[in-house]
Amino acid sequence: MIYHTVRMTLRPDAPADKVEEAVESLRNQGRVIPSVTSFVVCRDVGGEFAWGATYVIEDLDGYWEYLKHPAHRHTDEIGLPLVDTFVSFDVTDHKDPEIAEKIAALHKRRYEEDPALAKLVSGLASYTGSSAPGTHAY
Repeated sequence: MIYHTVRMTLRPDAPADKVEEAVESLRNQGRVIPSVTSFVVCRDVGGEFAWGATYVIEDLDGYWEYLKHPAHRHTDEIGLPLVDTFVSFDVTDHKDPEIAEKIAALHKRRYEEDPALAKLVSGLASYTGSSAPGTHAY
C-alpha cells in the first residue's frame, strides 16, 4: 500500500469560501478516484500546516490513476492558487527497493505531460516532497 499525504498552509488572502471549495474537492478525490481505497481530509493540528490529506492507494498503477484523474486535476486548478506552502510525502510497505524512484518518476511524468500544472505549482512559495517538480526528496 502507498499512503500519499499532502500538507499545506494557505495564503493569508485566501477567501474562506474558496478554501472550503478546495477542501471539498480534496474530499471528492477520495470519493471518486477508483484507486483510492480510503482517505482523510482534515485540519492539520499541532504544527505549521493548516490542512492535510492522506489517500491510500494499493500500487503504482493506482497511484498513476490517482495522479491523472480529472478530479485530482480539478483540485489542483482551484486549490493551488490558495496555497502558500505545500509538502507531500509517501509512506509505503511496498517491498520494491526502487519504489521511491518509481513514485518520483510518476510525478515527473505528470508534470512533463501537463505544463499548465507545472506552471501552477511554480507560483507556490514553497513546494517540497514526493510530488514536487524537479529534484525530489528521495
